[in-house]
Amino acid sequence: MGKSISFDIAALILLVVLVISRTSSKMTHDRSNRIFLIIIMTAIASTLFDIASVCFDGRQIGNLVVVYMAHAGYLVTHVLTVPLCLLFVISLTDTWHKLRRNIALQILMAMPLAVVLTAFVINPFNHIMFSVENGYIRGPMFSLMYAVTVMYVIFVITYIIRYRKLFRLRNIIAVSAVIPIDIAAMLIQLFIPSALIEMFFNAIGLLIMSFGLQRPEDYVDTSTNLMKLSAYSHDMKRSFYNDKHMYIVMLNIANYQTVRLMLGFDSTMEMLRTVADTVRRLNKKMHGYADLYYLEGGRFRMVFREENRDKAETIADMLNQELKKPININGLNIGLVPFIILAHCPDEIKDFKALMSFGTDFHDRNYYTGQVMYAGKLYNGNQLDIKNNIDRIIEQALKDGSFQVYYQPIYSTGHGRIVSAEALLRLYDSQLGFISPEILVAAAEKSGAIHRIGAFVFEKVCQFIASDDFDKLGLDYIEVNLSVVQLMNVDLADDLLSIMKKYNVSPDKINLEITESAAAYEQQVMADNLERLTSAGLSLSLDDYGTGYSNIKRVIQLPLRIIKLDKTFVDETTNPKMWIVIKNTVKMLKDMNMEIVVEGVETQEALDVFSSLQCDFIQGYFFSKPIPRKDFVKFISNANGRA
Repeated sequence: MGKSISFDIAALILLVVLVISRTSSKMTHDRSNRIFLIIIMTAIASTLFDIASVCFDGRQIGNLVVVYMAHAGYLVTHVLTVPLCLLFVISLTDTWHKLRRNIALQILMAMPLAVVLTAFVINPFNHIMFSVENGYIRGPMFSLMYAVTVMYVIFVITYIIRYRKLFRLRNIIAVSAVIPIDIAAMLIQLFIPSALIEMFFNAIGLLIMSFGLQRPEDYVDTSTNLMKLSAYSHDMKRSFYNDKHMYIVMLNIANYQTVRLMLGFDSTMEMLRTVADTVRRLNKKMHGYADLYYLEGGRFRMVFREENRDKAETIADMLNQELKKPININGLNIGLVPFIILAHCPDEIKDFKALMSFGTDFHDRNYYTGQVMYAGKLYNGNQLDIKNNIDRIIEQALKDGSFQVYYQPIYSTGHGRIVSAEALLRLYDSQLGFISPEILVAAAEKSGAIHRIGAFVFEKVCQFIASDDFDKLGLDYIEVNLSVVQLMNVDLADDLLSIMKKYNVSPDKINLEITESAAAYEQQVMADNLERLTSAGLSLSLDDYGTGYSNIKRVIQLPLRIIKLDKTFVDETTNPKMWIVIKNTVKMLKDMNMEIVVEGVETQEALDVFSSLQCDFIQGYFFSKPIPRKDFVKFISNANGRA
């Protein structure tokens, strides 16, 4: 039976279409896609050699060298396909660094291919693989090709199982689907040599495999043509899992939001493309050692392998100098603030969560020097551990009852003694130490845990007020903070009044404190809560006055009794212009019959200054920092006794 090349031609058409599809859509950004393109090109070469050998056999060409080269070309390129698939699988896991360190594994993986290629090299002398003198005839060692293929299939399966956590599901499905297709084709061709279906089956397998690769929209940012946040996230997770050492040039444009507001959307996109072109040009100048990413929000990343540390340091300096130059956008010279940090992972930043958390806002948390900075000098691993695990920490604290309520005394200038206190939430974690209230409250508001935490604090305060200790101290009231999220809870007023009723606490013993940011909201639920609580007899104070949120009309509308001046007023008393603002602010509030608390007083001088302005209350470290209830009781007993 003669051999038909129909399946080979169909395979060739399918493979060419696949190449055109992937190159036209620029699906060659990462190593795995480039290796896959090499596999396709090898398959095309193998198919062409197969077609040529069948044609030469059919026409009985006398030039045996040409016939021999056609058959040898087909067999060699065909046997290369599965080892290349193994390299493709390794690239999907990004475990090259591990392979480079494991010489024994390199030898084990290379040995089967070396053996079969050696057999082809010596074949002209002994015809152990095939011969063409009397027509194409398989040699006694021809099955070695299939044995080697099976060995590489086993390597692929083993690698997938070993590093299964590093594969996307579609990668596993695509690669796994190809294996039975290729095995079936190999067996058919082995037992029915005239059935030239192997290359067609191979083309079908490669088509299926292509669906498992990343598409451009999955990993390329359309505005910059750099890899996007999702690709960076996947690659960094994989690198940390593999313990892969890398140097990351982290660029955050610190004034991105300001520039965006000034330029508008289209011009901002042009600015980002200009920065991306600069990043790409410098990387090309350094021979393309880095993988390039744009993470949105004016954040760019260049990731270098460990052996290219010197390249990373050089390009960080070059990038810093380039981006300090004005960028011309539509005739307007824009000055960017390029905050650049070089991070060595995992030595300086130990895990994926810490990397992402640190990279988000390091430009907001550190002073801009104009120089390239190093993560090792800026990174606070303990604080990032807290931020990354704060939800778990909160839930564990609620479960264990490990939250505490501290009290900071408030001094009355009129009475000359401590008359009240502010209740403040504190949490000490056995592993991470004290948790910053700012991190704690912000996370609790996002997760919704703030409602349970707020109820806990309010109940502890009511327990204290109902105790004999409170009666003996002679305090007027305790201040309790309410966050914006708490005020948006329709059940807030009912919950607080229910707790007060449980402990028989008089409403005049509690003052509720809201921040200026909360006062800026004009929501009906919030208004209803405040109305119900103040109607029940609780007083209301405004915290952090002067931090920039205030709307005087809104302040007037709220049923406020006390205004708390922010610490910034205390820090600016020596500024002549600010002193005018302070004096007139105090006068305005007094004329509105508001009582005034001055926060952040730490010196006798500051106490005297604000006492002279007839401010009603003073709060700050001059008297005491926030302390636990037991210590607070002792402190007040002694302080008021001396007074």
